[in-house]
Amino acid sequence: MSSELGYYRNVVAGLFLFLGGIMESEIFEKLSPTKLFFRCAIPSMITMAFGALYQVADGLFVGRFIGGDALAAVNLIMPVIMMVFALSDMIAVGASVRISMLLGEKKQEEASEVFSFTIKIIFFISCLLGFIGSVFAESVLRFLAPGASGLAIEYGVTYIRVYALFTPFMPVGFATDNFLRVCGKERLSMWIGIGTQALNIIMDIFLIVFLGQGVWAAAFTSCIAMTLGSGIMLWLFLGKRMDIYYTKKNISAKDFLRILANGSSEFFSNVSMSVMSVVLNLFLLKYGGTTAVAAFSVVMYVDSIVGMLIFGMCGSLQPAVSYCYGAGLIDKVRAIFRRILIGAVVLSGISMVFMQFAGPFVVPIFIKSDDTELLNISIVAIKLFSFSYLVGWVDMCFSSYFTALERPIRSLITSGFGTLVFPIMFLFVLTEQWGLHGIWLMPAVSGTITALLTIILALTMKLTNKK
Repeated sequence: MSSELGYYRNVVAGLFLFLGGIMESEIFEKLSPTKLFFRCAIPSMITMAFGALYQVADGLFVGRFIGGDALAAVNLIMPVIMMVFALSDMIAVGASVRISMLLGEKKQEEASEVFSFTIKIIFFISCLLGFIGSVFAESVLRFLAPGASGLAIEYGVTYIRVYALFTPFMPVGFATDNFLRVCGKERLSMWIGIGTQALNIIMDIFLIVFLGQGVWAAAFTSCIAMTLGSGIMLWLFLGKRMDIYYTKKNISAKDFLRILANGSSEFFSNVSMSVMSVVLNLFLLKYGGTTAVAAFSVVMYVDSIVGMLIFGMCGSLQPAVSYCYGAGLIDKVRAIFRRILIGAVVLSGISMVFMQFAGPFVVPIFIKSDDTELLNISIVAIKLFSFSYLVGWVDMCFSSYFTALERPIRSLITSGFGTLVFPIMFLFVLTEQWGLHGIWLMPAVSGTITALLTIILALTMKLTNKK
């Protein structure tokens, strides 16, 4: 019986590895920079685009079929949930860079030790955070939203507690996805990501639309789908089918601190974006009221797709850059990064042209046809905001590049000034001059100054052969 189970397990594992391709992390060394770019970037961008579309669909299900209080509750507690995942992402990104470099140096056993320790520490932290979230759900929500309605608080507590129940498993999946891409399994990562998101949407339709279930169902479907994806990815690393595998050895405290330092820019970026959302809402309410807040939401729905595409492209090449740097292939590191920059410029240019002219066609999808004030403000907002695509790609690309090369200070400076310091500073300056229009133009102005700072940091960085 056990031999039959082993046979079927190997058959299924073989199928997964076939979908992911037969080559392992050595593709980063063997493939040309252009082939490597398309091999890594396209699957990641497809996954990110599908995820962004899912977020839009999930919001529509909650808002239309459960109600405004439920949608408000989800929006109120989402920063808390994202903070939990941001902590996991910080450790995972820092670890994946270190693992890629070790694989480039042909130190497979040491890379596996980093991988195994990372999985254990993320699981431990997730269990702790899940327990805290379950016990203090109501207190946390009332602190975040002192003026929220009683029903919104009730919905929010339910949502948090469902997530808390599954928290030990979901952040591990986010981390393991990084490690799949480190092993050259971009297509496998894509199929698992698309599969879990599709399952989420199907369960949303069944539980919320057809069975009329409440906000618990919205949380439950997300958790079940992500937990299933986590289980599949963790299972794939059993044995030695991948370049990295489970070991019982731990890494030193010094190495773990190195991982945390290198992933700190991603963590700070996620935290600062949450803080920036609160600050932006205050300015929007001051200069345009709730209509301006709604208009900005429309802009963010459209922008999220573009942003996720560029983010997915940059993140997908991080393992390749780190591996080649560890292998001493400095010229190839530069060649890969040039292709990332070209891809970002092309994506951003197309997006800017699209948002300049597509406003009258896109905006009505998100708002009622008789709300002409919101329609007009949203169209203007999209046009002015689109100028940010001229420069917004710079800090995103270089921050990822600095992280991949284990330059955490440069990455942190780029991320910090680009996502928080300059945006807040120019909000005060531009709104004083142009009011609401200053808010729409702020990303373009702050992005220009951030780009200049980022280029200075890049030009002053010495990229030497590690070997």
